[in-house]
Order: sequence, then C-alpha cells, then structure tokens
Amino acid sequence: MYWYEYCPKHVESKYQLLVFKDNKPFLPLTDYYQDCLGRIDKSSATSYLKCLLPFFKWLEEESNYQGNRVQWNESEGKIRVAVEDYLQHKMSCKVRDKDSFRFVNLTNKSPTTISRFLSALKSFYKSMIRLKYYPHHNPLIDGQAILHSYKEEVRGVREDKPRMPSVAGTEDPATHRRLTDSYFKIINEEWQPQIIDDMNLPYQVYQAGKRVNWSQREMIIARMLFETGARASEIIELTVGDYRQRKNHQEVSTFNKGSHGRKIKFLRFSKDTVKRLFNYIDTERKSYDENHLEFDQLPDDAPIFLSANGTAFTYHAWYYHWKRAMIVNELSLNPHKARHWFVTSRLREIYNVSKSEAEIQQRKNELIKYMKWKNPDTMNVYEHHFDEAKHREAHEHMLEQMAQGEQEYTKQRKSSRKPRLAVIETTNIELIDEDLQELLEGLE
Repeated sequence: MYWYEYCPKHVESKYQLLVFKDNKPFLPLTDYYQDCLGRIDKSSATSYLKCLLPFFKWLEEESNYQGNRVQWNESEGKIRVAVEDYLQHKMSCKVRDKDSFRFVNLTNKSPTTISRFLSALKSFYKSMIRLKYYPHHNPLIDGQAILHSYKEEVRGVREDKPRMPSVAGTEDPATHRRLTDSYFKIINEEWQPQIIDDMNLPYQVYQAGKRVNWSQREMIIARMLFETGARASEIIELTVGDYRQRKNHQEVSTFNKGSHGRKIKFLRFSKDTVKRLFNYIDTERKSYDENHLEFDQLPDDAPIFLSANGTAFTYHAWYYHWKRAMIVNELSLNPHKARHWFVTSRLREIYNVSKSEAEIQQRKNELIKYMKWKNPDTMNVYEHHFDEAKHREAHEHMLEQMAQGEQEYTKQRKSSRKPRLAVIETTNIELIDEDLQELLEGLE
C-alpha cells in the first residue's frame, strides 16, 4: 500500500523522493523525508522512512480506537494508543504504564528496529508540527520531562538523532542523556556488536561482485570496507585531498561518525588496493569526469568516486550495486558487518602475534584509537568472543584426550580380566594439593 521511489534525474521536482499510497502521492511522508534532508544524512532519513511505511500500512488496516481506524493526524492520545498496540501486537513488546509515559520491554521475538522506529515516528511528528501539518503536541514526547534541569543535562547532545548506547563507542559518555523526553522509553535494550568470524567473508563478497559485473569503483569500495574497518559513507565520500593529506601512500584522511565532517581519523589499506585505486582514477573515473582529468590534475576537493553522470558518488547509488550482488548470490550481508569482521580479524591477529599481556594491551589500545571508539568498553564485547573461543579450544583438547583414553581403556579391558581403578585413598589426603583437596571434599 505504501511505497516510495526516487525522483528520476530527468524530472525537475522539489522532491528527491516521492512516497505513494495506492499509487497516488502521499504528501505527509514525502514532505517528511524532504524536511529531514539537511537535518540528518540521507541514509538515516531513508532508514527512518522504511521504519514508518509498515506502521502507516498497519494504521490503515489494523489499528482500532473505539471501533474506528486511527489516522496519522489524530490527537496525541489516539496516536499513543495506536503506537502502544503496534508495539505489543506487531513488535512483540511488553508495554507498561509509568506516570506520564510508558516503559517498553523488548522480548526475544522483538525485532532489532524498535528503537529506530520510535525515533523515526518522533522525528516524523516533529516535522509535521514544524510544517504545520499536525495541530497537536508531539505524541511521542513526554511533556512532563521537559524541564529546565533536563535542558541543562542534554546540552551538547546531537539534535534529532537517537543516542547509541555507551558500549557502541560512538559518543562521549559525558554527553549521555540521563533523561529522555520520549513517551515510550525502552528500558532493556542492549546494543551488541556482531562478531563476524568467517575469514573467507571478504573473498565471498568480492566473488559476488564479480558475478554481477561490479565496476572498478564498487570493487575498490568493497575492498576498502574490509581492509580499513570504515563505514561505507566514510569511504564513498573521500576526496582527492583526503589522499594527498597523508604522507603514507596507503592512507587517507576521513571523517568519523559524530565529527560533523571534520577529518579526524585515517584509513589504511593494502598496496594492491592502492594500485586498483589509481588505475580507477586514471581510467574509469577519468571517463566520467567532464574534464577528463588524471589524478595529478584534480583539485583537492574533487570526489574520488564519481557516478556515471560525473557527479559525486552517493551511498544510495553504491548500495544499489551492493544489494544486487548480495541478492543474486543469495548472501544476507549488511555492509556494516564488514566493520565487525575487521575488528574481529584484527583482534585475532593481536592475540596471535603478541608475546606478552602488555603487548596485547598496547595493540588493543592502538586499535581502539584507530577505530575512534569514544568508549573503550566496546572492546570488551569482542574480547568475550575470544574468551569463548579459547574455552572451546581447551575443551576440544580435553574431549580428544577423553576419546583417546576411552580407546586405551577398551584395549586394556580386552587384554585384562579385571582392570585396576586408580583411587586416591582418603588416608593420604594430607599429601594432596590444597585446591584439589577442597574440590574432593566438596564432592563427598
């Protein structure tokens, strides 16, 4: 019922994207997306929109308030009832009353997009109020929470963007909101980085790209994703000056999430990728450039990656190629997982090459600085994976010894009528190690 399309390049329109309802333009969501641009990045605006479309469909088909369907522009009370029903019945959440707001508990059946959905809906009504489409108060905001002291506490927090948990390492813990103005407050959400432990993952992606005829541009971006641990946007938006700024020919400067475009970190990639990059710039990119300039002729502000129209390549244009390769090759892989793969691989290498605990800690600190994690605790979740891996390795060794012992016991039993059982006599208990003695006493 609800869907969207980007405006064709040959059509002049004030809208970059149109949302349709029953094949007719639906202006509230269309204007919402347009209002988001410039306030948040395009990828976030699109992500928010995708979260809202199922909700609007649900409002039309399943919502119920006193026997009637709920419209998006009704009073905040009706909208809150509808959202609460949606969270409980469509997103498998448990919602309970608390003073002037609601607590939301996630269950093991709840999708991972609930926080994003609530942020998107809150953002939607902010836009509708700003555009004078919605005459009521924002139903996703708890009016009682807006106090002078609250304003002091949230000073410096990013506007119109949801806060990531501290373990995500994307924000300074000192700026975390102790209070929230959200009417629906998620109280048991726990962010966990994904552990991607398949060493062959990059090569699977490269082969998937080859099968759908990725250009040099798509292949280089994919290689940089796995080799640098960067976010896709941090690579796609690189300029020629970002490369020239670094002394090392295998490095570029780039922005970081939350740095507001400031180039505060660097990325490092392989010599092979450097060769591929320069070959792309002087061939494929040159053919797209309206002036057909080579690397040495390009100005510092020139984007490294260009579209076929000669304009700066965008995340959305790139994601089309990525998604197509994943679908055709039946791979379920979000590009952000390349970042998790990078961290997991770097940690494995740290443990393999380090000769002491001090060296391990030093290398981990270097990785934290490279990733620009503002909360070092982010590393703990990855390390837990390696603790489990060590346990599996030790446990597997024990199981192998048990299997070997079973074989030896079987052979012994066949060759002897009465196998001898080795028993520690309790009369000699004083000769046993203290820890073992405590264990034996606990087994009695």
